[in-house]
Amino acid sequence: MNIFKKKWVRVIAIALAVVLALVGACAIYLGSYYRADAQMLEYFATPEGTVREVWEDGTVVYAPQNPKMGFIFYPGGKVEHTAYEPLMKMLARAGILCVLVEMPFRLAVLDMNAADGVQEKFPQIEHWYIGGHSLGGSMAASCLEKHQDDFDGLVLLGAYSTADLSESDLHVISLYGSEDGVMDRDKYEECLANMPADFDEIVIEGGNHAYFGAYGEQDGDGEVILTNEAQIVQTAGHLWFFWRDFLDKRGVIAGEHVLPPRPQK
Repeated sequence: MNIFKKKWVRVIAIALAVVLALVGACAIYLGSYYRADAQMLEYFATPEGTVREVWEDGTVVYAPQNPKMGFIFYPGGKVEHTAYEPLMKMLARAGILCVLVEMPFRLAVLDMNAADGVQEKFPQIEHWYIGGHSLGGSMAASCLEKHQDDFDGLVLLGAYSTADLSESDLHVISLYGSEDGVMDRDKYEECLANMPADFDEIVIEGGNHAYFGAYGEQDGDGEVILTNEAQIVQTAGHLWFFWRDFLDKRGVIAGEHVLPPRPQK
C-alpha cells in the first residue's frame, strides 16, 4: 500500500471514529431525561366523567363531558410528556379538553408543528389555546406565530416567546415561579417585547421551574418552597380564571364542572 492510500485509510478511520463518538454522545444525551413521578400521577385522579385516551403517536387526551374549549400542550425539553398529566387532569375538571403531545426524543424543537391536525379531530370545539412548559412553551409560540387564525391564545409556563406576537390580538398568559433557576431571566425580559400589550403575567410565589410538571427536581433549579402539588393546583387555578374571563365575554358558561380554586396573587 502506497503512502497516498495509507493517508486516506487513516483519514477515513478518524472520520468514522468521530462519527461514532458523536452518535454515542447523542444517544447518551437523548437517553437521559426526566421521568414522570408515578406517585404524583396517581395522586391526581382523573376527574369523574372525563375520558383519558392515548393515541398511537403517544398523545394523551383528557376529554371532559361538554368541554368548553381545547388546549394543546407541548412538554418541556427532555421531560417525559406524561409528567404533565396532573395539570391536564386539573384543567379537565374545569371543562377544558386537554391534548398533551409527545415529542420526538422529548424535544419540542424537533416537531414544532405537532399541533397540526389536532383541532380537526374535535370539530365541536370552537375555542383553542396552545401552550407549553419551558422549551415546549417557546416552540408552541413559534407554532402559533404561523397559525394565529387557528387559536385564541397562548399559555407560557416558565417560558418565553422568541416569536413576535406583539401586533396580534391573541389572549396570552405567562406564568413562572419566583424561585425558577432554570429559565433565562434576561432572555425572558428581552422577549417581553414580543408579547401583546395586554398579556397577563403571573409570578407564582415560592414556585420553581420543574413543578409545573411532576418529574421531581431539575438541575439548576431554585430552592423548593411550594410543594409540587400546590404549584400544579395554583397553575390550574390561574389558567382557569384567565380562561373564564375569555369565555364569559363570548357567552360561554362554565357549566357544572368542579373548578380549581382561585389562587392568591
